[in-house]
Amino acid sequence: MSFLEKLTKPEAYTAQFEPSNLELQKPAKQLCWEFNQAQPNDVDKKSAILAKLFGTYNDTVFVEQTFRCDYGFNIHFHGIALINYNCVMLDTSPINIGAGVFIAPGVCLSCAGHSIDPQERIKGIITSAPITIQNGVWIGANSTVCAGVTIGKGSIIGAGSVVTKDIPAGVVALGSPCKVLRKVTEQDRIEKCI
Repeated sequence: MSFLEKLTKPEAYTAQFEPSNLELQKPAKQLCWEFNQAQPNDVDKKSAILAKLFGTYNDTVFVEQTFRCDYGFNIHFHGIALINYNCVMLDTSPINIGAGVFIAPGVCLSCAGHSIDPQERIKGIITSAPITIQNGVWIGANSTVCAGVTIGKGSIIGAGSVVTKDIPAGVVALGSPCKVLRKVTEQDRIEKCI
């Protein structure tokens, strides 16, 4: 199986780093640079760049500058989404972002990892696993979502959290490591809309 095939499969993998793999990143690095250098009010230009960058994109996806990713083609938006300032997505596996997702400033979605064994790390053994953010999720500022994590529909991740394990639907979770605090209640929904 080629490295590109491993990258785009919806499953975890381990691979040996090869300098040639960096070639796959060149288009994304260029497009991210162009996006981040674009005039803030040039919405059409920024949208055209994002359409080239992302694997699945629509005009209801709003991304603030600065934005960085490894490949771009491995990031898929499935509806309206807001990605705030200074977001990083290490898309060494597919990242799927549902409809109605809000990602606050400084968030990192990191599919990428390295071997736990130091000798394997030195040899360039890399790991990766997909990230799935289901519909209606809100991820608070400066949070990190780690490889292999799914965040369930309608959940809220508190600011500064490190999400290392799956989070169920409809909960407020926070901390490092991120843990479920409580369910999102109907009262929360009413109070937050007033």
